[in-house]
Amino acid sequence: MTARSTFLSRRMFLATGAATVLSAPALRAQGSARVVIVGGGAGGASAARMLAAHPGIKVTLVESNAIYTTCFFSNLYLGGLRDFDSLQYGYRGIAGAGVQVIHDRAVAVDRDRRLVVLAGGARLSYDRLVLSPGIDFVDGSVPGWTQQDAQRMPHAYRAGAQTQLLARLLHTMPQGGLFAMIAPPNPYRCPPGPYERVSMIAHFFKHRNPTAKILVLDPKPRFAKQALFLEGWQYHYPGMIERIGPDFGGADVQVHPASNEVIIDGQVQPVDLCNVIPAQKAGAIATLAGLTGGEGWAPVDGTNMASLMDPDIFVLGDSADQGEMPKSAYAANSQAKVAAEAILNQLIDTPAYEASYANTCWSLIAPGDAVRVGANYGVRDKRILASNSFISQPSESAAQRKATADQAEAWYGSITAEIFGESQG
Repeated sequence: MTARSTFLSRRMFLATGAATVLSAPALRAQGSARVVIVGGGAGGASAARMLAAHPGIKVTLVESNAIYTTCFFSNLYLGGLRDFDSLQYGYRGIAGAGVQVIHDRAVAVDRDRRLVVLAGGARLSYDRLVLSPGIDFVDGSVPGWTQQDAQRMPHAYRAGAQTQLLARLLHTMPQGGLFAMIAPPNPYRCPPGPYERVSMIAHFFKHRNPTAKILVLDPKPRFAKQALFLEGWQYHYPGMIERIGPDFGGADVQVHPASNEVIIDGQVQPVDLCNVIPAQKAGAIATLAGLTGGEGWAPVDGTNMASLMDPDIFVLGDSADQGEMPKSAYAANSQAKVAAEAILNQLIDTPAYEASYANTCWSLIAPGDAVRVGANYGVRDKRILASNSFISQPSESAAQRKATADQAEAWYGSITAEIFGESQG
């Protein structure tokens, strides 16, 4: 007996009355098929708009925030290059596309009864469920720091109030002060994100606090776009940024938030501001639904993004353990397209397509100086694997770097319009 038939047999046995397994035509005969989506970011909102465009699908999107703040491009706000409002999006465009939007928090999933339970008490039934809840943090991954300490040592890795807090604290740092960042171990949301943040904070300091210093404490021996960032830091911010990797204590770091101290390999270092980016895992609802493995991420079938624990649930974006795609907004949007096509094929018998994915990650080192990395992806043995990869090269011309920066801005406008039905530019 296959895993699929075992799963369905168990559901049929638990159901009350005369249980039947509905085929796609049977679902259509009974009315609209129901898809519930938890998480209104790049993955969930993209899937919602794509699915709602098809008659016969009733889509409900559950998102706790009435206003969504993009984590992607938030580093530019920290660098003083974007307004905070330009990162924020409402859900009118999604509701206008025919999606029922509920601003509440999913607290449980009853997989046998196909129900999502909300904090407010509502229970939403589904034929297919999409989870795209982003990230959560691994407790204790930075000794001495808990999420309660984020008001003093912010993470700013879930965008919104934390992003604004980090910006305010940067503005109040003393002249010549020391800013420390504790970078996360792999895997984590947006591999080049911490290092773009360092670049943007260095840009801010260059104009507002030119004698300030930046200390990066990194448990990884290497990081995304390392040669490009190091070259850019030396050119734009010489002498400002120091990185300590695992060979010199970057993997043995503790913090004392109350005294603003960082302990590096047993040595106490006072700092004026510390940005703690902890180790990460799938958003909590994925774990509550029983969909995560020992590493805290949700394993999925790369051919359609369906959970390997439950074929009626699809996991997108940062929470998914899918192979070689990075955890990025571009990747989540790409995965949403594959999952939406698979769900439509299963529920209303639309054509099936072979899964293919793409991703590009842009990083701004200084105004007009951006680099990128990306790839196309296929599937082998249910894992997403990279092909046709590309990356910016050291010593590119200023014109090339400016073109890359312009391309990143254009992408942000187009992707947010696609996701939310509106663009801030």
